[in-house]
Amino acid sequence: MGIQKVIFPAAIAVFMTACAAAPEAVAQTNEAARTITVNGEGRASAVPDMAVISIGVRSDGDTAAGALRKNSSAMKATIDKLKELGVANKDIQTSGLSVNPRYDYKQNRANPRIIGYVASNTVTVRLRNLDDAGAVIDQTVQSGANSLGGISFVFADPKPLYAAARKDAVKDAQAKAELLTEAAGVDLGRLMTIQDGYAQAPSPRPMRARMAMEADASVPLAAGESSITASITLIYEIK
Repeated sequence: MGIQKVIFPAAIAVFMTACAAAPEAVAQTNEAARTITVNGEGRASAVPDMAVISIGVRSDGDTAAGALRKNSSAMKATIDKLKELGVANKDIQTSGLSVNPRYDYKQNRANPRIIGYVASNTVTVRLRNLDDAGAVIDQTVQSGANSLGGISFVFADPKPLYAAARKDAVKDAQAKAELLTEAAGVDLGRLMTIQDGYAQAPSPRPMRARMAMEADASVPLAAGESSITASITLIYEIK
């Protein structure tokens, strides 16, 4: 009995001490959870040094084999011309190949008859010398190409611009965090989390060109200035 009397009061004392300390622990946890999340956007611009363009050949024929044979001959001449003009093999890639029937819907729209076939072959070409890009397009069309797709002006090595855009995004997010905490009357604490967001390069733009060109014609191209954008998310502690 004597032992039980000693242990029981001691257990009560430990329980009371834990209860008294609990509110303080909860308060500390809530305080540590106070954060602010900000998103930043950055941009880096420069003059592009490379053009990417789709060049194609479309051919008609009475049969699928005939259309494809005619198309293959014209596309071979187109690719040979590109190589002759200094475009490397690694910068020429087939991006589309199809053979489809042509239908006549005039007599019976519900059951049209096949009147021929259309073969199409497209290559995506990287032109690394923008000064000669217009002339390359001209001579390629003269060699047999009769379809030009979208064109985009890009950077051969975009990594430095991506890095600059991300740095700009971090600065933007930091400025927002400082502005918001100052306006709210709280202090900005340590940086807890950095989340990298998107990084986007210029998108291709549609291009129209005349299929019949004079020998001394040259497609005028203007690369202008392109931008790479990036976003970042920062999470700060609020003091």
